[in-house]
Amino acid sequence: MNETIEAIAIAAVLYMLWDIRNKVTSGKQTSGSKSSVVMDTSALIDGRVLEVIKNGFLPGTIIVPKKVLDELQLLADGKDAHKRERARYGLDIIQALQQLKNTQVIIDDYLANKDTLTDEAILKIAKSRKARLCTTDFNLNKVATVEGVTVLNVNELAQVMRPKILPGEQIEVKIIQKGESDGQGVGYLEDGTMAVVDNGLRSMNKTIKATVDRMIQTKAGKMVFATYKNKSRNKSSSDDRKK
Repeated sequence: MNETIEAIAIAAVLYMLWDIRNKVTSGKQTSGSKSSVVMDTSALIDGRVLEVIKNGFLPGTIIVPKKVLDELQLLADGKDAHKRERARYGLDIIQALQQLKNTQVIIDDYLANKDTLTDEAILKIAKSRKARLCTTDFNLNKVATVEGVTVLNVNELAQVMRPKILPGEQIEVKIIQKGESDGQGVGYLEDGTMAVVDNGLRSMNKTIKATVDRMIQTKAGKMVFATYKNKSRNKSSSDDRKK
């Protein structure tokens, strides 16, 4: 009798452990699917996502559709030299992702042998896995948003991560072209932000320090408007007035 009771108790404990394990495993799978990211061709040939993942800002499972892999291979074997280099770089990015610790890379062959368009296959994979989509493709970004897929766009990330520049601060910029107004010079900051500098035209092809007047956000990105005050010129003008 005691042996029977003991056996029943052991069985009950084993069942409890099995049930707990199943719940934990199920929880991990659900969490993993929510943190999965599907890569499209544009994100891979862009390459910046590697640094984002390497530095821990995009944890989870990386999913590369077989359709995307085939597209990269096709471009890498093509005649267009630029596309060939970018595609090979995209393949290198996949290999680099596979070598990262704590990062799982899955090649998903869903719809790989079908006539389905690559973008359509990418969206179906993202929706079926309840994963996010990483892309720099403007049109795919729009379609994915309409279809309820969360989009991670490295271009948008780069825009929001640019440091804020406040009025009154000084910037260093090399004037490389003429602005729309008289005397305006145009250059670009290190992060690619366009800077329009009043009185900057006279310093063409020179790096100058200008004072920020304002900063605006446009569809094309951020723009800084600043004013260049040439102290040596002002001094000479003052000396001329004294004479």
